[in-house]
Amino acid sequence: MTIASDDPRVAAVAAPVDPPDPAPAPRRRRARLSRNRWGYAYVAPFFLLFACFSLYPFLYTAWISLHEVRLSDVDGAEWVGLGNYAALLQNEFFWNAAKNTLTIGILSTVPQLCMALGLAHLLNYRLRGRTFFRVAMLMPYATSIAAATLVFGQLFGHDYGLINAALQAVGVDRIDWEGGSLSSQIAISVIVTWRWTGYNALIYLAAMQAIPNDLYEAATLDGASRWQQFLHVTVPSLRPTILFTIVVSTIGAVQLFGEPLLFSGNGMTNGGASNQYQTLGLLMYDQGWTNFHLGQAAATAWAMFLIILVVVGAYALIARRRTRAER
Repeated sequence: MTIASDDPRVAAVAAPVDPPDPAPAPRRRRARLSRNRWGYAYVAPFFLLFACFSLYPFLYTAWISLHEVRLSDVDGAEWVGLGNYAALLQNEFFWNAAKNTLTIGILSTVPQLCMALGLAHLLNYRLRGRTFFRVAMLMPYATSIAAATLVFGQLFGHDYGLINAALQAVGVDRIDWEGGSLSSQIAISVIVTWRWTGYNALIYLAAMQAIPNDLYEAATLDGASRWQQFLHVTVPSLRPTILFTIVVSTIGAVQLFGEPLLFSGNGMTNGGASNQYQTLGLLMYDQGWTNFHLGQAAATAWAMFLIILVVVGAYALIARRRTRAER
């Protein structure tokens, strides 16, 4: 019902008040850009460097992989399409390098992460000198790959190596660590494990310190031992972190290059006399800078990238299914 009145004050109160006109959209957009200009200025150097040193080489490598290119005549590239990839799948050296990479990756990743988890669990307790042990565990990671590999190469030496001397002391014959297929891969895996165990242990330790103490107190009240608390409280809480370290370790295993390159000490890129420990990284370097076939080297690099995508995607799928099952 509408009430009519001649009083201008009542009319003024009853009249609807129109909202103020909003500022035009272009004006608001310009004002927002003006406020954020310093933010764009701060992040611009990162994107510029990323485009120059990551995105451009990434795309250029993809273009090179579709051409027959010689290192001595880069401008004379010849289009071959997927020919380099077809030749790669028929190359026995590629499959040998892929098998060696898989073996070394398993031999180094599994013990490395298990030992890192155990060390982090020990350091999570109130121990004397915890800071010293944390710094000591990070020292292998800070050591140069070249220096560490050369030292381990001497330790695994056939005639004067300390490891063979220790084996002889207990009645075991000397092992030709470099000449054998499995033995050389074990030796390289030991180098990788030594270098990355402390790094992963600190990641696990940081994740353990974020676990609420209420969970451990409740487990203690239920009568759970330290080992049971580790299995049923610590490990389930660390699943996202464990998945992260598995993914990073897998990427590092696929890209393994420095340790097998320097293990023999002669700088050869063939990974031993019979390619017994040649990895995909060594094969890529050998194709591009020893045989001068840049197209095949680029195809190998993209094959490594696709392998990483498949493995990481499989890990993510497994983690998602487990999360859904727990819900």
